[in-house]
This record gives sequence, C-alpha cells and structure tokens, in this order.
Amino acid sequence: MNDTHTVVLVEGMSDKSAIEALAERRGRNLAAEGIDVVAMGGATNIGAYIGKFGLPGLELRLAGLCDAGEEGAFRKGLERAGFGSALTRSDLEALGFFVCVADLEDELIRALGTATVERVVDAEGELGSFRTLQKQPNWRGRSTHDQLRRFMGAGSGRKIRYAGPLVAALEPDRVPRPLDGLLAHL
Repeated sequence: MNDTHTVVLVEGMSDKSAIEALAERRGRNLAAEGIDVVAMGGATNIGAYIGKFGLPGLELRLAGLCDAGEEGAFRKGLERAGFGSALTRSDLEALGFFVCVADLEDELIRALGTATVERVVDAEGELGSFRTLQKQPNWRGRSTHDQLRRFMGAGSGRKIRYAGPLVAALEPDRVPRPLDGLLAHL
C-alpha cells in the first residue's frame, strides 16, 4: 500500500480477479501503477472502506465496480462520505464507480455469448456439471444465459475461478462497458 495512490473498491474476489485479468491482458500492471483492487466482502461494506482509504482515512483516489442490485449501497456510501448528493449513475461514473447491469457474470456472458462461455466451461472440465444443472427441474426450459449465470454462482469459488478465463475469452471490442469504463478511468 505504500506506493498506492488509487484504490478500486469491488464487492468480491471475482470482480477483483476480472479487473486484474483485463488489466494484464491490456498490458497494464495495476500494482506498478499504484492501483490496488480491494475486494470488500460485499457492497454493504462500502462506507467502512471509503472511510479507510478515502477521506478522512488515507486520502487515496477511489474508484469501484458493483452489481446493479448494490448500486444503492454504493451511492449511499459515497453520498455519506461527501462525494455529492442525489448521485445518478452518470455521477457515479464521473467519480469512477461503474455498475454492472445485473452482475459481472451477466456482463461477461452477454459479451461472450453463451456458446463461448460453454466452451470455457468445457475447457475448465465442468461441462458435465453444467449439463446436470440444465436438467434440474428448476432450470429446465430457462435460457442458457440464465443457466450459465446460476452455474457460475452455484459452485464454491466458481465465480473467482472463471473470472480470468472468461476475460481471456473476450474479444478486445466486446469488453463489458463497466469493466472498460473502469479501466479507462484508472
């Protein structure tokens, strides 16, 4: 943290892994640039982390990434810390905080397409497990996109394990807007 000037606050380790994988893919070394990506263990911890790394804490530059369902927690945390009031999504982005439409996995699945994500799942040796999920009564008849989102969230550590391979499979012009915007902001 000694050389850190910017902290990127994210909900969890899969977000951290995806950001770091995309930065590396683009030839960036965030640590060498003085940027630390911090997984907070959930969006509701945003206030404590802003207090630790922003004002009145270490006074570092802050940025972040969250799911749409957690946008309110991020907004409230930023407002309470004095970053503005009645912040809109555009305001959040101007501050360096980007929101995934549903969540990061949804963004990646949409950007890649389900066929590519299935190829990644197959390469990771889990296509059989995914096919088993597809046969379960609650998931039969649902879209492959929804099934893949559920699959990513169902296994212990699966979101983290797949973040890098999914980012690696992205075409350079198909990077999800929140990830692309965040890296451009940094």
